[in-house]
Amino acid sequence: MTGSEQATSAALFRARGLRVTPQRRAIWGAFEQGQTGHLSAEQVLRHAREAVPELSKSTIYNALNEFVAAGLLVTIESDGVQLYDANVDDHQHFRCLSCGKLYDVHPDGVASLRLAERGFVVERARITFEGTCSSCRR
Repeated sequence: MTGSEQATSAALFRARGLRVTPQRRAIWGAFEQGQTGHLSAEQVLRHAREAVPELSKSTIYNALNEFVAAGLLVTIESDGVQLYDANVDDHQHFRCLSCGKLYDVHPDGVASLRLAERGFVVERARITFEGTCSSCRR
């Protein structure tokens, strides 16, 4: 993690009320260094141990849960595995049934569903489309 990435993560943690620790920086680094999110705890652990080899699984899970509670990450379930996504903006997902990769998508019309007319109060929408990605279709 570069000096500017460390300063950015430190400011981000402080703004969300989190202490800045080497462990949290290493864990957050999995999402900053070109990774697009949709990472399992095991993937985060492998990446974070490159910076802090003595990290335990419990530290990873505790930090990921803290990041979710602080609004820095959201969770997604994909094929029975909980994944963590650093894209906390409103979006949906597309999962390729061939390669298993998960993509962020922004389909038209999701926001205009008229659920309030039926008495529903929508607090969050999570939709996963499934099919074949362009890479697998080739």
